[in-house]
Amino acid sequence: MSSHIVLNSHPRARASGLPAIAWGAPSARERGPLIGSLSAPEQRNVIGTHSGAYSVYRALAVAAGNLQRDHRPDFSNTAPAVNIGPHPQWADPERIVSLDPWGHRVAEDHAHLIAAGIDIRPTIAVTKAHINMPELKDAIAAGRLTPDGVNLFDNGDVKVTKAAVDPVWYLPGIAQRFGIQESGLRRALFEQTAGMFPDLVTRPDLKVFLPPIGGMTLYFFGDLEKLGEAETKVACRVHDECNGSDVFGSDICTCRPYLAHGIEICIEMAQQGGVGLVVYNRKEGRALGEVTKFLVYNARKRQVGGDRAETYFARTECVAGVQDMRFQELMPDVFHWLGIRRIDRWASMSDMKHNALTAAGIDVIERVPIPDELIPADARVEIDAKMAAGYYTPTVAPAGEELTLPKGRGLDE
Repeated sequence: MSSHIVLNSHPRARASGLPAIAWGAPSARERGPLIGSLSAPEQRNVIGTHSGAYSVYRALAVAAGNLQRDHRPDFSNTAPAVNIGPHPQWADPERIVSLDPWGHRVAEDHAHLIAAGIDIRPTIAVTKAHINMPELKDAIAAGRLTPDGVNLFDNGDVKVTKAAVDPVWYLPGIAQRFGIQESGLRRALFEQTAGMFPDLVTRPDLKVFLPPIGGMTLYFFGDLEKLGEAETKVACRVHDECNGSDVFGSDICTCRPYLAHGIEICIEMAQQGGVGLVVYNRKEGRALGEVTKFLVYNARKRQVGGDRAETYFARTECVAGVQDMRFQELMPDVFHWLGIRRIDRWASMSDMKHNALTAAGIDVIERVPIPDELIPADARVEIDAKMAAGYYTPTVAPAGEELTLPKGRGLDE
């Protein structure tokens, strides 16, 4: 153990009378419930607690007296608005290691245990809504999109199904995915969080970890119950969070334009009878955080000669020590959860994302670049840097010809 970290003594309460977690079992009951509640420590069978990064806010609410520490949620009328799965991939312990495929069915699959007083909570929720972005109105005005009154409406509203997914890590599977020893993974997670989760090193019997990080939100266009069917065509954009661009329209990167373009492609696919999917990951600044991202912006802008493509990624590494910490190796899990084996239109030119998908056995038929006219002037250096790195090209193959993409370092957009 590192000399600068001291492991304090703590209760070694173990789950009693509950089935062990059998990750990859063919049913929720056979797999067993994931219990991360603090109301009955003796029932816990995972490391960490629910709600990801928001668990700290919950702790503050308890400390401030605004939340009773033993509060139990009422799940009446909270069932998924649309059914998802089960799909065959759920029973493969190597396909899904970073989320709970049964996480949206807790109130249904474990109703008998909840009724018996066991505090089991969902890690996924599925609902319906409408979204609207000015870019969609522009696409309608330009004739690229046509309202159909089913998926897209005259005022730019788009009908969607949404799913929120909290991270759930099966530690043996995470370690295998990265080609490392589980003991080394546990040790690094323990030490690099300053000992926040002692169970990582004291409870090798606990194999599931609820990490205090952000999850993802999924936006579905069309009939998502068609997912998993071989004939269903799928369009997709996997988008990693960029608050400055996505929300505030900052013009230093192509994030919001690519997001809007991806949504446009998804709407088109839904109107053609397929399904569109946007996966929105909470991984701000390549998972380096917004403070680091803004420091890099300053370093790039203030260097001698100005912001240049050839030093674009080097400045990130100088500040953060790495160029990217998003680890797209875990990204394909959500596609396995949805039963997706093929993506027909993939709104991305990132080799990092593409290679992660194909390594997971998911075919990508067409990679769709962002149209040149959607790239903000101040973001041109970003595209040039990606092209210089040898992994991004705006070239579209002529009809009937295959597009050959350059191989490179795989830095992500």
